[in-house]
Amino acid sequence: MQTRTLGQNGLTVSAIGFGCMGISQSYGEPLAEVDAIALIRGAVERGVTFFDTAEVYGPFANEVVVGKALAPFRNGVQIATKFGFAYGTDGSVAGLSSRPEHIRAACEGSLRRLGVDCIDLYYQHRVDPAVPIEDVAGTVRALISEGKVRHFGLSEAGVAVIRRAHAEQSVAALQSEYSLWWREPEAEIMPVLAELGIGFVPFSPLGKGFLTGAISTDTTFGAQDFRNTVPRFSAENRAANQALITSLGQIAAAHGATPAQIAIAWLLAQSDAICPIPGTTKLHRLDENLGAAAIVLTKGDTNAIGAALGAIAIQGERYAPAHLKFINR
Repeated sequence: MQTRTLGQNGLTVSAIGFGCMGISQSYGEPLAEVDAIALIRGAVERGVTFFDTAEVYGPFANEVVVGKALAPFRNGVQIATKFGFAYGTDGSVAGLSSRPEHIRAACEGSLRRLGVDCIDLYYQHRVDPAVPIEDVAGTVRALISEGKVRHFGLSEAGVAVIRRAHAEQSVAALQSEYSLWWREPEAEIMPVLAELGIGFVPFSPLGKGFLTGAISTDTTFGAQDFRNTVPRFSAENRAANQALITSLGQIAAAHGATPAQIAIAWLLAQSDAICPIPGTTKLHRLDENLGAAAIVLTKGDTNAIGAALGAIAIQGERYAPAHLKFINR
């Protein structure tokens, strides 16, 4: 597995990371702990060194299983987790909170659940409009000086927030959605990241599974699968968006690859500072995803793929209103 560097302070990670959220939530029944640990360790055995979790995944359960799985490999992997949500007494999400005292409490909780002394990459999960980003960055800077955090990251932040945060504490990486069916970051975000030397960690690089080609208008999702609430996954929009999959499948066949592999390889080819974090609950899908690292796309290839798929109008919002309300840029 090739490696890439995020930011300017030496955060070196595998070119493809592992997004661990789906192990515990959002895509149906959570994996049993023994199976989750086996899957994560399987990723390590295949060269993955970058693992993404968050306190809100579960909530809290995902950090625990990630910590248990990676305990034997701690010195050889980088763990990213996130703060930024408040919780009710029953553990449910109760809104955003990036107040300095809340960040400190969240950090202690994540350290304990992960079973580590230091968090490699600590993201603000969503921008909190009630707290100046300078206060957030300053708090993380203090945690870095105390040896509890190594690098600072942002998630779904806009250009102004990125610049202000980076001026206070060097930002190693921005994590935001980016894929062949959500290309908004190309317009303003990616040029600023390149200017400031900030890495980019695309989540949902396979469009929440749609870019694998395995989802059709006939596909049904389990009761716990959040895609039931996502407008892009309505039967009507899936039918309209199938043109994207047809075109992607043709491109993949020409390269002797799968649609998922081309989708990931296309992201990797956009910049050496990009590290996508596809997630899965299946070992054979993990193997397929990691196979994208071996696919070399030329600039001409990436331009042709981007142009062909960019000409297809995608139907439906990427999140339901309940999720969109947490995106404040």
